Amino acid sequence: MKKNGKLLLLAVVLMGLGMAAWMAVTVSLVYSTLEPGQQAIVTSLLAPRAALLGMSWALALALVAGGLNALIRRYISAPARLLEQTRVLLAARTPLQITSKDAPEYRLLAQAINELASQRDGLRADIAMRIEASSRSLQQEKNRLAALLSELTQSVVVCNLDGRIVLYNNRARLQFKALSEVPSLADGAELIGIGRSIYAVFDHQLVAHALENLLQRLGRGAATPTAQFVTVTRSGQLLRVQMAPVRSSESLADDSPGISGFVLMLDNVTRSFEAETERDKWLSSLAEASRSSLANMKLAADGLSMPELDALARSRWLSQAYDELNAMGQRFSELEKRVARGLKVRWPLEDMLGADFISVVQRRIETQCDRSVTVDELDGSTWVRVDSFSLLQALTYLACRLVDEFEVKFLQLRLKEVDGRAHLDLIWSGHAMSTETVMTWEMDPMRIGADSSSLTVREVVERHGAEMWFERERTRHQAFFRFSLPLATVREQPATASMLHGAGRPEFYDFDLFQVTDETRALDDRPLSSLTFTVFDTETTGLNPTEGDEIIQIGAVRIVNGRLLRQECFDQLVDPDRNIPLASIPIHGITQDMVDGKLKIAEVLPSFHAFAHDTVLVAHNAAFDMRFLQLKEAATGLVFHHPVLDTLLLSAVLHPNQESHQLDAIAARFNVTVVGRHTALGDAIVTAEVLLRLIPLLEEAGIKTLRQAREAAQNTYLARLKY
Repeated sequence: MKKNGKLLLLAVVLMGLGMAAWMAVTVSLVYSTLEPGQQAIVTSLLAPRAALLGMSWALALALVAGGLNALIRRYISAPARLLEQTRVLLAARTPLQITSKDAPEYRLLAQAINELASQRDGLRADIAMRIEASSRSLQQEKNRLAALLSELTQSVVVCNLDGRIVLYNNRARLQFKALSEVPSLADGAELIGIGRSIYAVFDHQLVAHALENLLQRLGRGAATPTAQFVTVTRSGQLLRVQMAPVRSSESLADDSPGISGFVLMLDNVTRSFEAETERDKWLSSLAEASRSSLANMKLAADGLSMPELDALARSRWLSQAYDELNAMGQRFSELEKRVARGLKVRWPLEDMLGADFISVVQRRIETQCDRSVTVDELDGSTWVRVDSFSLLQALTYLACRLVDEFEVKFLQLRLKEVDGRAHLDLIWSGHAMSTETVMTWEMDPMRIGADSSSLTVREVVERHGAEMWFERERTRHQAFFRFSLPLATVREQPATASMLHGAGRPEFYDFDLFQVTDETRALDDRPLSSLTFTVFDTETTGLNPTEGDEIIQIGAVRIVNGRLLRQECFDQLVDPDRNIPLASIPIHGITQDMVDGKLKIAEVLPSFHAFAHDTVLVAHNAAFDMRFLQLKEAATGLVFHHPVLDTLLLSAVLHPNQESHQLDAIAARFNVTVVGRHTALGDAIVTAEVLLRLIPLLEEAGIKTLRQAREAAQNTYLARLKY
């Protein structure tokens, strides 16, 4: 629109000058044919009416300008708008229709283009069906791999030779969350993610040394070489890492030692190392104290062996010997307790959703005891840390004894959280039992039908570091066995949203990254399609960053290899340390109580800076969001040197004839579904979807690298906006 305005202005100026020149030439020619007397008469007649002639010229010029404007809109702007919409339609990944409000012939042309697009979409759908049918087996293999990795209890990360992550499982995501300095922010996504560098966590030289060892072993003909190392992370966690190679397709074909990447299997050994260190210290002190006691007892024995020893002296020597023996006995009793506690800690307990465990117990008791079992209360969000097999045996054993010895008809199960523990109750109605009977059942080896176990209920409880007791509810005429179990710790508790049944497995892989090996090129000269983008948005208290307005929410997602990774997101509310104006709340929906007590921006920005490391920042109207970040440089010491792209400017580059470049208007042109508008994460996702549709159009327009995109954006008239 701006370009056409300049064209119209230039045409009117040239036309006006041409008309003025034509009138001047015409008057001069007529004037030259008149006699001197006639010339004087004409001059005396026209001179007072020069203003009228000027007005006539201006009116004619206005009419010409109106005609030119109509012609430009009809024959230049309208076809240009239709051309831009047609290019959007050509690049669309989903069926899209264009509209035209211009002259009838353009509406007919738009209709014809839509018909052609419909034919193309039909052919594209047919081809897609054929491709889907032919690749179904490959997708099944991918699904099996994703299922296998998601079920592994060990953290697995696969990297290419540049150290870029190409695959990781859910356990690794949880492990990296625990390694994060601020685990409540981004769930550790500032450390792990498709395309991110593993060297954000591990020292580059350490990994390179292990990789060199792998290559040496492969060169010597080792079939399955591995390398191991132990490292301390920035957050102080101790990790044991096992590395295995990913053989390249060429090496598999000719049996050469070439590799295309490596697999890392991670174990957090911080607690076990601390426990072993504490145990070694205690054993050392035990040895030292025992050596002293033995020396004192030897001295007492020597004293008792003296023949001239009187009764009083003998009594003192004996007392000293007994004291040392008692002290040694106490130390060895403490050793026995520590060993027992160590065995309990080392027993393999697993994190399990309480609802799943209750379901298994219900089915097992109904099968083994031939009784109906109902669930009284169940907290579906409770995760417990249990040895599910032995605890299942204990509950089934107790239920069967109730049925066999007291002829209990109905049983109930209950699970709820109380004071940081999980209370699991086995409830029945009917006969009461004595405390002595309960203690006997606890200590007897468990027997269920023809199956028997050497374990007792008491031993199962001790393995869990749990408690178990018997209670009566006299008002309900019920009794129950209660197991007070440990909850899964926050550090190791799986993300419920991604693990619940029916929630679909997240796709944490992108094997195309194995082909990205040249990391020495400058970002500016890399193709847009090969870049990693962090698309972000902020919600703020107002629109004036230099006048005290503050960020109240940051949301961001990542694009890697042309894929929007929705599961790798950053979404954080921020305490602005000032009141949110009431007028802005209807826009972003963030109230004061939602941000009170949240982290301040100085605490949030380091994690966001790490999340966006080594990527291109993208935002819609990026000047606004970047201004808020720049104003925090002095306070936080963080400078965002990242290259920045603005979808507002890129839209103006590609579609200069469109009337609006607002995010809603661009999303509508590309048929992008808008969800969560005016929330930071929602707007970031919409902006990312728009960027994915802009990149092919930019490449068609000859804008293929980051440098070209930035230069083209800076040449638009919208780039003059400042905040």
